[in-house]
Amino acid sequence: MLRTVEAVIDEHGNVRLLEAIQLTAAHKALVTILEDAPDAGVPETALLSEQALAQDWDRPEEDEAWSRNTSDH
Repeated sequence: MLRTVEAVIDEHGNVRLLEAIQLTAAHKALVTILEDAPDAGVPETALLSEQALAQDWDRPEEDEAWSRNTSDH
């Protein structure tokens, strides 16, 4: 089972979990380091979802729907 737990990593690389967890044995973990303040540019979530959204948006049906919508104004 995958579980996500919020944590803080200090400048020395020490990881402190922000909630108590109970494990029956040692486990591997992946750590994703998040920026404290996002850049003023494109949000990271937009960049990460771009490819998945493109599959849905880049269809003839979508182009037709948007062209009808913009011609109404």
